[in-house]
Amino acid sequence: MHYVKLGSTGLDVSPLALGCMSYGTPERGNHPWTLPEEESRPLIRAAVDAGVNFFDTANVYSDGSSEEIVGRALADFTRREESVIATKVHGRMHAGPNGGGLSRKAIMAELDNSLRRLGTDYVDLYQIHRFDPTTPLEETLEALHDVVRSGKVRYLGASSMFAWQFSKALHLQTMNGWTRFVTMQDHYNLINREEEREMYGLCADQGIGVLPWSPLARGRLTRAWDETTSRSDSDEFGRTLYGTLDADRRVADAVGTVADSRGVSRAQVALTWVSRNPVVSAPIVGVGKARHLEDALASLELELTQDEVRLLEEHYVPHPVVGF
Repeated sequence: MHYVKLGSTGLDVSPLALGCMSYGTPERGNHPWTLPEEESRPLIRAAVDAGVNFFDTANVYSDGSSEEIVGRALADFTRREESVIATKVHGRMHAGPNGGGLSRKAIMAELDNSLRRLGTDYVDLYQIHRFDPTTPLEETLEALHDVVRSGKVRYLGASSMFAWQFSKALHLQTMNGWTRFVTMQDHYNLINREEEREMYGLCADQGIGVLPWSPLARGRLTRAWDETTSRSDSDEFGRTLYGTLDADRRVADAVGTVADSRGVSRAQVALTWVSRNPVVSAPIVGVGKARHLEDALASLELELTQDEVRLLEEHYVPHPVVGF
């Protein structure tokens, strides 16, 4: 495995992050397609054995059980000083007041809860899962700075928001001497490239590492357009991301054309395209089957020609903002 620096930091990460939303107790939360612990552990072990050291989860994934499964697996399969654990805060974790969001109270409480579930005393990358318009941004940013100063967090990251919001946060952090965000985890793939318009220019300018989520468009770029899976049939959030644009179908067909001509999987082609963007540090890849990991690793060795890139990109049309 060839490791890369996370954005402009000195942190070494694998150029793929294992997305751990796939792992969790199916009866907890709203992800009935997740894999229970006994099915998750072999896949996490295979990723570790392949050299993946970057693991991304969130407190809301399967009501905290993703963090529990990942924490136990990493404790058994790797050394803590070699693994890079990322988790997130924002989503609602309990009913009633202060059960979610990015207030100081919520951040402090949910970080401690995440640490307990993960079985560790620090998180390498602590990310705000979304922007919270109901909390003063200064309150959120100062609280995040304080958890870094406490030693419970090593680096800070943000997730899907408008570029102006991210720019304002970075400015406030610099102006107040607070720990800055070093990553942006956002929605980016061949059928949704809207982040190229403003966010990626900002990230390039500020040395921010990008961690695209859904780089395979919830699997839409890995199979024939009309083919479905058990996850796609039950993934309510996924339905809000991808509609029925004819242009999207043509993009997916182009992925199939390039894959067939190369004798590789569609997933390899789509992931290679995402990784070739210079602001991308590591796409976040969900692995529910052994072949998913094999495709992700193989994508690191694939290079696309300029003609292939043109074929993949030529059918793209503007999309409304989704995923915020």
